[in-house]
Amino acid sequence: MRERVESSELLMIGDACLNWLAGDVEELERFMALAGYSPQRLRESVGTRALSEGLLDYFARNEPQLLAMCANANLDVSRVMRVWHGLNPQS
Repeated sequence: MRERVESSELLMIGDACLNWLAGDVEELERFMALAGYSPQRLRESVGTRALSEGLLDYFARNEPQLLAMCANANLDVSRVMRVWHGLNPQS
């Protein structure tokens, strides 16, 4: 069962992830392909919990991207991973 994760923190991290991907078209396309998002669906999903969860999962499973995004957004990697573990307590 998922632990409670604050929506505001999750959405803030999701925004940081999306901002990072917006600067790397190839990586954005990779995320979209893996997550099954079309450009239109991605636009419609901006700011939603579901997209933020998907973005967080994508970055948590890709350490180089996670580290770069956190450095760019001035986020503590351990904070981001605590949120991810809150959504994935079995991991």
